[in-house]
This record gives sequence, C-alpha cells and structure tokens, in this order.
Amino acid sequence: MIRVVKSHAYNPTPGHSGLEQLERLVEIVTPRGNRLAQAAAWLMAMMATLVWPVGAALAMPATSHVPGGIVAIGLPGEGEAAPRAWFQGQRVLVTRTADGWVALIGVPLDLKPGEHTLRIEHGSTGSTRAFSITPKAYTVQRLTIADPRKVDPAPDDMKRIRREQEVLVKARSTFTERDAIDLQFTLPADGPLTSRFGLRRVLNGQPRSSHNGLDLGIPRGTPIHTAAAGTVVLTGNFFFAGKTVFVDHGQGLVSMYCHLDEIGTKVGDALERGAPIGKSGMTGRVTGPHLHWTIYMNGA
Repeated sequence: MIRVVKSHAYNPTPGHSGLEQLERLVEIVTPRGNRLAQAAAWLMAMMATLVWPVGAALAMPATSHVPGGIVAIGLPGEGEAAPRAWFQGQRVLVTRTADGWVALIGVPLDLKPGEHTLRIEHGSTGSTRAFSITPKAYTVQRLTIADPRKVDPAPDDMKRIRREQEVLVKARSTFTERDAIDLQFTLPADGPLTSRFGLRRVLNGQPRSSHNGLDLGIPRGTPIHTAAAGTVVLTGNFFFAGKTVFVDHGQGLVSMYCHLDEIGTKVGDALERGAPIGKSGMTGRVTGPHLHWTIYMNGA
C-alpha cells in the first residue's frame, strides 16, 4: 500500500492539488545511478539514519484518514517496553516519538469510511482507541486484457485463485519482531511510472479491485532488486500476479514484486537492500511487460 514513484513521472491531475496526490511521497536520492526516486513519506520522514532502531525517537509522517492512507494513534505507556496494537486482527507498527509511543496503521484501500477501533495491550492492561476514516475518490483506470480468462476466470481457475489467495494473504500479513529495520527503500528497477496507487480498475468494461501498488514500465528481462533489507517469505507463480517474490522487512512491512519473467531467489534468503531477486516480465494478468510493486503494512 506504500507508493513509490520516480519524481519525473509525477504530474498532478487537473482539479486536484499536488499535496492531495503526492500524499505520503518525498524525494530521496537512490544509491544506484544517483537518480531521484520517490518513497513513502512515512518511511522517509522516520529515516534519520539508514537503519531505524526500534524504540528510537523519530519524526512522524503526515497522516491521511482515508482508504489507502496511514493513521497515527498515540498509545499509553512510558519507558522501554513498547505497547502492542492490533487493527482488524493484524499487529501494527509501533514506534516511540518525543511525545511517547505511537501506532502507525496502514488503512486498507477497501476499508469503509466511518468509525474504527485500534486494540492496545500494554503489560497486563488492555484498552482501545477509536479513529475515523473519511471517503476518498481515486481515479478510474480502464484497461483491456487480451486473455478473457484473466477477467472472467473459468471454474477451475477460481479453485486455483482461492487456494492462492490464502497463501498470498499469509505472506503479506507477516509480522516479525526485529531490533532494527532498514528504512531506506529504493526503487526495485529504473523505469517510468505507468500506473499509480489506488486506481479503480475497470477491466474489459467490468469493475475489478483497486490497484494496490505501483507499476513500473520496464522491458522484459530487466533486473529487479529488493527495495530494502529483508527475508524472502514467499515465491511462486500465481494466476493474477504471475511469478512473484515477497520480502519481509520486519514490523509488518512486506514488499511484493509481481509479473516476473524469472525468480532469482528462494524462501529463507536473507537479502541486503539492492540484492537481485529476479527479472521483470509479463506473467499473470498483464497488458504488457512491467513490474508491479506493492509494500504492505499490517497486511493492507
């Protein structure tokens, strides 16, 4: 759900402010080629150094109480012991600022506007915090898919899709406790942004799920690198996503790289930022060669 785009690819849509569309994006310089890239502002605002020690006081990101946004909620407790928090059954990232402990909630794109609740545990004490989500209108994108089965799957395809969905949800919901998290996320490939986060997809005239990541338009066979240090938790060839790699970065941050032509890593591999994980392609449901890249937070 974290959006990362190249600075030259960003153009505000008429009728919307640059602030609305940039939302959580800030510019950083990537190590490869000294090219400017965009990364999620909540990550970069917290990145005082290349590695974020858990519990260190950090600058807070801008929040956006909308589907696809981030909500920051202050938590009870002082000292070194961090409270724990859950949203919709998923652990959420907890960090400490100068004002105390804060939970950062990744808001699912399909979350209904209205009142929602964060569950908190601090020692033997439990509590809740309420927060509200307001509507957001994302742009509609209409695409034509050459293979009709990728829009209207056959019954056997649906059986496969349901099996795969369980595996994919488990991978993106990974939460590992780590003492330090590498927050200098870099673009996994060098290429123009072709589809933005949150687009409401209409495929062959039929509404489908919203676009939950970024698409980079790159030729087949382009090397793909992991955006930050982490551990590979899933690889496979899936009906919609094609050949895919999931990397766990700790504290509920999980990145996904889809539509690969080749997978060059395996489950359990510990990767440094920039490590090769495969080559781009056009496997799964695609209109052409590209990389679809998503970063999940608390499974959303």
